[in-house]
Amino acid sequence: MTTSELPASLAEIVEDFQSVPDPQRLELLLEFSDELPDLPERYDGHAEEMEQVIECQTPLFLAVELDRSGDHSADPLVQLYVAAPAEAPTSRGFASVLQQGVAGLPASTVLEVPEDLASRLGLAKALTPLRLRGMSALLGRLKRNVREQLAESTGDQA
Repeated sequence: MTTSELPASLAEIVEDFQSVPDPQRLELLLEFSDELPDLPERYDGHAEEMEQVIECQTPLFLAVELDRSGDHSADPLVQLYVAAPAEAPTSRGFASVLQQGVAGLPASTVLEVPEDLASRLGLAKALTPLRLRGMSALLGRLKRNVREQLAESTGDQA
């Protein structure tokens, strides 16, 4: 994947955002906020088990798990879980975009997601630079977690 390419799941979401006029992009992001899945029981009410994304204006927490089962031991599948309060719909919306766009993808694919994902959604006119930085930080934390977990598994095998 080159830096201009996106995995199909994310490309479809970006196309959805780019197909609507600027004023409706924020509405679309708010629709995504309603689609953020509930946390699995092991994380629900257990924010201490998740990592806070301190760059976000609202308390946002994420957990990343790598599924190495079956044929995925060499390139495990990424699962992303995000806790974002209902009163932070833009943060929830971007978390939902990421969750829907990367959940179940191989780690190598997730690591190749371009850093400019938030700008590709065309939200620069709808959101403040501070909110856009928070979105970029969420993607950065996701990728850092994936890299760290891959490195840990490599170290364990040595």
